[in-house]
Amino acid sequence: MTVLLFGVTKDIIGSPTLSIPTASITGKKVPKTVGELRMYLGKLYPRLNKLSSLAIAVNNSYAKDEKEINSYDEIALIPPVSGG
Repeated sequence: MTVLLFGVTKDIIGSPTLSIPTASITGKKVPKTVGELRMYLGKLYPRLNKLSSLAIAVNNSYAKDEKEINSYDEIALIPPVSGG
């Protein structure tokens, strides 16, 4: 699955997109919900855990941690936005 990155998330990961495996070849758990994806990314990129908020959108809609995800979904990390 491909995750689209914006703002500071792009800086933390170092790319505008991130590919997440949808099948486990190594025996590691593959994220199946938004919450599992959040934990998976937090382990790979601990700086994401330090953000004041991090929304995850699935198919152009903000998603709660219980939302199931699959390889066909469009997923985006939406960092906190500042402005005035």
